Amino acid sequence: MLERERDAGTVKKAGKAPTVEDWMTIYLDTIAVQKLAPKTHDDYWSKARNWILPNLGKHRLDRLQPEHLDALYAVMFKEGMAASHVLKVHRILSRALKIAVRRGKIGRNVADLIDAPSAEPIEQDSLDADEARKVLHVAQKRRNGARWSVGLACGLRQGEALGLRWKYVDLETGAFKVWWQIQRNNWKHGCEDPHACGDRLHKRKPCRKGCKLHKRRCPPPCPANCTRHARSCPERTGGGMVFRKPKGKGRRTGVLPKPLLLALRQQKIEQDKERQIAGDLWDDWDLVFCQPNGKPIDPRDDWEEWGELLKAAGVRYVRVHDGRHTAGTLLAEQGVHIRTIQEILGHADVRTTQIYTHVSDPAKRDAADLMGSALWD
Repeated sequence: MLERERDAGTVKKAGKAPTVEDWMTIYLDTIAVQKLAPKTHDDYWSKARNWILPNLGKHRLDRLQPEHLDALYAVMFKEGMAASHVLKVHRILSRALKIAVRRGKIGRNVADLIDAPSAEPIEQDSLDADEARKVLHVAQKRRNGARWSVGLACGLRQGEALGLRWKYVDLETGAFKVWWQIQRNNWKHGCEDPHACGDRLHKRKPCRKGCKLHKRRCPPPCPANCTRHARSCPERTGGGMVFRKPKGKGRRTGVLPKPLLLALRQQKIEQDKERQIAGDLWDDWDLVFCQPNGKPIDPRDDWEEWGELLKAAGVRYVRVHDGRHTAGTLLAEQGVHIRTIQEILGHADVRTTQIYTHVSDPAKRDAADLMGSALWD
């Protein structure tokens, strides 16, 4: 028996294995946190807290079976979770178990023994050229209007556009660098007893059946040792707006279209006027797009501005991030090579670029007309 386990690589070290809850806490708080961006780390914890811990948390790692994971995913599907959401939970759990195997906590990763939940590719949306022009026409009359030109023409992510700084923009040549993005970090407790600090905010019971307080799925009760609710901590630390490097290989350079270069020159003139008006109240972050006092624009306010802009332009609603899809699609329609589009958008894998740059219906109609001419005219 021991020889078979040795040959199969399933021999584990002596000692009691931790529970799934204990190991997920160790993995997320001391291992994954070193590599993940704060928002990604928070997302991992959210999925673990909502699904993994309530359903698998009490199991010991060495007694976890593939059927336990199957049961978890069945519960998620029953409660209406999208396949992509279930797949993300599977990947988080699989990664945590992989590290546990590597460190000798368990002899096998049961997540490898089941078929990962399959998720259909997310259908990307984008504006066509006419819709994009309407948006830019309305935007140019607004404060920070060039922010939307940067998104639609250069394909910058929201955080990259809001984090663009003047020192990385050459207003003579139009060259620019996407070296940073701005994000909102969640707060952390700075007090000695985080559990006691958040006591009044701990959720101790599940929501009643038919709860109308939460628009989505009701969050589970807080764990017994809950240390969340740092936003209300009088000594909170680490939160607010911060600069971070772009995701993956997103650090890149680009060239502004000439009309956008002119718009940014005017943006600098208008911002210098605001700086003079603000005087000592100006908080200098060197941002191309900022509040009237120089501080960063909150991504949530940016979302609202985008929605108002689409409505004013009479254009259907798409997400802020779909402006990035729009840039990729329009570049593809102009015949720009896929590798060049990949560099402009900052994708590590060209397959990602191919997903973003789906061919629009007008291009398909043109192709169909050409085929019709070839075969029937």
